[in-house]
Amino acid sequence: MSGLHLHELSLNYGAQPILERLNLEIPEGQLVSILGASGSGKSSLLRLVAGLQSPSSGHLLWRGQPITEPSPQCGVVFQDYTLFPWLTLRENVSLALSQTQPQLSRAEVRRQADGFLVQVGLGAASKNYPFEISGGMQQRGALARAFALGSPLLLLDEPFGALDPVNRAHLQDLLARVWQASKPAKTVLFVTHDVDEALYLGDRVVILGSNPGRVIADLSVPLERPRSRQRLLDSPEFHALREQINDRLAVEILRGLNSQSQLEPSP
Repeated sequence: MSGLHLHELSLNYGAQPILERLNLEIPEGQLVSILGASGSGKSSLLRLVAGLQSPSSGHLLWRGQPITEPSPQCGVVFQDYTLFPWLTLRENVSLALSQTQPQLSRAEVRRQADGFLVQVGLGAASKNYPFEISGGMQQRGALARAFALGSPLLLLDEPFGALDPVNRAHLQDLLARVWQASKPAKTVLFVTHDVDEALYLGDRVVILGSNPGRVIADLSVPLERPRSRQRLLDSPEFHALREQINDRLAVEILRGLNSQSQLEPSP
């Protein structure tokens, strides 16, 4: 059994259900965008897949094996970059290489680390520490380190959410380019709040409903790769999908607000 399989997956925090009987199958090599209103359990889902938490019930399988703990098979990039601040960019990427390929010589580790940094446009910043560079550059460094791990499964939790629009668009293009260039292609779960970003990057868009989280829509994105923003803006399929997704999200947000108002005590 290849790919990622989530079967009847539930997660509770005390008496509060976060995810409930969630089912999802993702073949290897797909990039799947995850959308949902706040509180739908998107980040919790990634933590389960990363082995950082255990489900209350249900099963998670990667390549037919249960996910029970963090593994080099899975790389994670969070919104807050997660680079080690006491290491240079080269040392951050080198650490990832040394962990997964301990047989490499120091010179080879350095050569490969520099190669990954060049790939994300940071070749000239390899000796810089994270605090010496911008947020966009830090996030590129985090992507370089994640790809250096060589993990076939990559989880991205709103990695561009804190960036300005220009840097965000640049990193979207960078992720798409590096992902398409990786052989074999990595399986990617990409959590975002941005519908256009989800469609621009994803082979599929999975929408989670809230209270508790569950899959309410799983949409194929039949847009040719490599993608350009202009072609997307000219595409009737893109606009139809965007409208469909926005309508589903609006319904979920309204449902969540109604549920919250019913729980609040009367004055």
